[in-house]
Amino acid sequence: MLLAIHYPHWLTPEIIPGFPLRWYGLMYVVAFSVAYLAYRRQVKERNFPMSDDDLSGLFFWCILALLVGARVFSTMVYEVEGFYRRQPWLIFWPFRDGQFTGLQGMSFHGGVLGGVISIFIYSKIKKWDFREIGDMYAASIPLGFTFGRLGNFLNGELYGRITASPIGMYFPYGAISPFHRDFAAIQEFADQMGIIGITGPGGFVNFPRHPSQLYQMIFEGIVLWAIIWFFRNRKPFKGFLITLYLCGYGLFRFVIEYFRQPDLNLGYRIQLVQPTLPMEVAHPLLCFTTGQVLSFLMIVAGLVWAFFASRMEDREPIFVYPDEDESSAPLKSSEEKAEDRKRRRKMRNKLR
Repeated sequence: MLLAIHYPHWLTPEIIPGFPLRWYGLMYVVAFSVAYLAYRRQVKERNFPMSDDDLSGLFFWCILALLVGARVFSTMVYEVEGFYRRQPWLIFWPFRDGQFTGLQGMSFHGGVLGGVISIFIYSKIKKWDFREIGDMYAASIPLGFTFGRLGNFLNGELYGRITASPIGMYFPYGAISPFHRDFAAIQEFADQMGIIGITGPGGFVNFPRHPSQLYQMIFEGIVLWAIIWFFRNRKPFKGFLITLYLCGYGLFRFVIEYFRQPDLNLGYRIQLVQPTLPMEVAHPLLCFTTGQVLSFLMIVAGLVWAFFASRMEDREPIFVYPDEDESSAPLKSSEEKAEDRKRRRKMRNKLR
């Protein structure tokens, strides 16, 4: 086979080598900013009764809860050594063994859980409809998520399995030690598939991998956002976009996990068959990673939510809210009412 794509040599985790500012952190800022702008546009185009200060407060608490949920979930579910279980006060401490490490390890599913809890509480405090607030979030988050996965790519992390595909890529941290437990089987597989490995210092061999971060960026980010954005003014009931997001993300992530290398310290959480090849090169259909288990639970949660949300009182969606001064004035002439209907019809046509 032809040599695969080489990861750009000029890309490093640090924006400027030697300085602690990383691409991954910058992508988080961009992701939150993009999601905020998409949310703000929906508030404006729907004339939703939410001020800019309320929107800023909503995003502040949601981002805080998202980061807390993502970090705690990561240390409790993905960290198997028990380091943080024994010393939970270090979960948010950015140093380890005297070295600055930042908050390495964030769980997307934990972030979703934290975000949902904060939206629910904030909606209750402000007396907003949780379904409406959640729908606008569902139409905003995937576009921001796109930049989060781009940050993983710039970090050279969360790469996929070894592949003979022409879009395979040599990642800088994807090399395998010759003393790896399955190195002989991996080398045999590579030889059979005609995969060219690049040998580096110490005998480490780098094989081309699926750029699974980019798969996730495209499908869990751009494609999912486009689907939900299309339905934002066509939803059959309040809360429908929440269902689209939970089920859509869960489905895309479940499938892409077959191309992504699982965490070596976790492997498969459920094995209905015995794998015959190392997990670096193959993923049996009936073996499931932690990400797949959590994504399946997301799909189930989305379907359960759809069942109840579609049967709630006041479930009919409101695409354009009336102005406050108009809603407080019950007596209007027929001409004024006709003008209102005309104005709202024009706004709906503009949205579509």
